[in-house]
Amino acid sequence: MTQLQFNLDMDLLKDAVMNSNIDAVVKSSVVLVLNEYMEKERDDYLNVPAYERSGDRHDYRNGYYERDFMMSIGKIKLRVPRTRSGEFAPTVFERYKRCDKAFALSMLEMVINGVSTRKVKNIVEELCGESVSKSFVSSLTAKLDPIVKEWANRPLNTTYYPYIFVDAMYIKVREHHKVVSKAIYIATAINAINQREVLGFRIDHAESFEAWQEFLGDLISRGLQSPKLVISDAHSGLKKAIKKVFIGTSWQRCTVHFKKNLIKDMPKKNIEEVKIDLKRIFDAVKPEDARTFKDEFVARYEDNSKLEKVIGNLEEGFDDAMQFLNEPIKYHQFIHSTNSLERLNEEVRRRERVIRIFPNTQSAFRLVGAVLMDYAEEQEKKKIIIKKD
Repeated sequence: MTQLQFNLDMDLLKDAVMNSNIDAVVKSSVVLVLNEYMEKERDDYLNVPAYERSGDRHDYRNGYYERDFMMSIGKIKLRVPRTRSGEFAPTVFERYKRCDKAFALSMLEMVINGVSTRKVKNIVEELCGESVSKSFVSSLTAKLDPIVKEWANRPLNTTYYPYIFVDAMYIKVREHHKVVSKAIYIATAINAINQREVLGFRIDHAESFEAWQEFLGDLISRGLQSPKLVISDAHSGLKKAIKKVFIGTSWQRCTVHFKKNLIKDMPKKNIEEVKIDLKRIFDAVKPEDARTFKDEFVARYEDNSKLEKVIGNLEEGFDDAMQFLNEPIKYHQFIHSTNSLERLNEEVRRRERVIRIFPNTQSAFRLVGAVLMDYAEEQEKKKIIIKKD
């Protein structure tokens, strides 16, 4: 058989092929080129050509497996080379975003640890072939984990962030042969050009003053300066930690959560007008107007016994919920609630729903970090566009 000889820019070739719309008649050519490229990658990885002996080899060839690969020209079947240790991975399949790699790794770990559902095992076989080894998974984590860890611990002393958002969400993790609930603490901020940035995250046990204090203290140790406002829900431990860690910082209670709590305590019938009057308070632009509308609300409904609890809670939480009105008007729509952070949480939740139960805490840390890193990169792209404009 004649040996195939060619000299191509493989990065350019892969990019062109993966983004092409060429007809199905050339699929065989694409398969030929990609198979040959993967063979070359394995040779480079092993540090020795086929049928040659060398004391410098890194591993041994172990045949091939077939794998379907979806491309813009349709599904093709590739002949993927493998090594005895299972650590070799062709770069052809590295099209996935960082968070998708972390997502796949979580599923791989579930399969390796014998805790996967049939659905997850089927997805893993689609991604990686018939089976995966522990050494293969270890090689992937060794590449991705340091990247996530370095980003999570990067310095925060290059920019001042006047408005910081913090929230926690819960996930399930296998730990010591049982399933436990853990909290993911996430902090984001608005920078000088009103773009969102992720400051940090942490995975710990249930929310508490001590856990929040440690998380916020870690942000300070990385160079974060005390902001003007911290926007969050009304968790008592978090409020206490904000006061303890950040000097001279005000707490902004999320108005969306606050309004929902007030409405939840209202009667279920004939309450539309009351809701409109309540909304008027939170739609105010100036702090003095908000206070006036609040006083009018109290005066109008204070004799209604069914609204006694609502009025009491409104009076108690009013000042904390209106801190944002003391800031420039251009920021009001962004800093009155934690909605933006909750949308980011949903990006994490979208992948977490498939995993359901993380095989370990490091797996959860890796996936959450990768999702947040990809989000941060998207925000950075927007920042560049704004600067150009």
